[in-house]
Amino acid sequence: MTDQPPTAAADRADAGHQPAPALRRAVRGYLDHLTVERGLAANTLASYRRDLERYLGSLAAAGVTDLASVSAGEIERHLARLRAGGGGYPPLAVSSAARAASAVRGLHRFALREGLAGADPSRDVRPPTPPRRLPRALPLDDVVRLLESAGPVEATGDGAPLALRDRALLEFLYGTGARISEAVGVVVDDVDVEDGVALLRGKGGRNRLVPIGGYALRALVAYLVRARPGLAAAGRGTPAVFLNSRGGPLTRQGAWTILRRAAARAGLTVQGPQAVSPHTLRHSYATHLLDGGADVRVVQELLGHASVTTTQVYTLVTVERLREVYATAHPRARG
Repeated sequence: MTDQPPTAAADRADAGHQPAPALRRAVRGYLDHLTVERGLAANTLASYRRDLERYLGSLAAAGVTDLASVSAGEIERHLARLRAGGGGYPPLAVSSAARAASAVRGLHRFALREGLAGADPSRDVRPPTPPRRLPRALPLDDVVRLLESAGPVEATGDGAPLALRDRALLEFLYGTGARISEAVGVVVDDVDVEDGVALLRGKGGRNRLVPIGGYALRALVAYLVRARPGLAAAGRGTPAVFLNSRGGPLTRQGAWTILRRAAARAGLTVQGPQAVSPHTLRHSYATHLLDGGADVRVVQELLGHASVTTTQVYTLVTVERLREVYATAHPRARG
């Protein structure tokens, strides 16, 4: 990467220069391409438009009039200035800077394909790497409170069928580590209550058999025996295990609603970045297994990860937990 540092003066210079017509035409053509041929969402297009407008300002300040004249160094300087901020712009977060880099690189690939440039100077420019975010896992007491708030396994009365379904669904998510799409995709023949296993149909056609667990199996059997037949009678016949009130397959959105309502009743966070989600139960499943001594390779198989490196992020969570316990329990942990 270039040694030339970004400066606020350079950012101020950007605002005083108008991009050349050739640059504006190229950006318009690229955005039209994204709209018509790629079908990008309106919000994504708006973000790309802002990112590229700022990029054009950088090129104009540098005296660049067409994409064929752009150097890799100019792109690197622009991306560095995005992270540093200045000239009326706040520093961009890594994720936003990575998106801006993606917009710039896409523009140059488009220019190469359309004959607007003879090379792609962005080819070897690497976007900033977003920081690794540790999965959020609930403490076991919170998981139990969440599950119990969905409804009792012994539910009776008019609301019993949906209460039994809700409890079975959440117990199944935590008891198997299933993704929400896998849980709502389970059909009756995928569940073997005798052996206590379920077939989950994962990403990329990777299917796996997972143990259901005693608590989850009890809730699931209660639902299958006492609730699902009545729900199914209202529909047209579907093999899906989890049904809505009309007898049709429960959707991902429906499952989200069930979880969100249970979390609210349990007094857990339901808004913002720390909100409980179906993936929170999957994270909790993996973290609690590792806390209990499970081998990371076994957890990889249970989660259906293609690579163990994906699973290893959960080991970071457990190490953080170990540090917390050590810091509070060891008499000489704090100097």
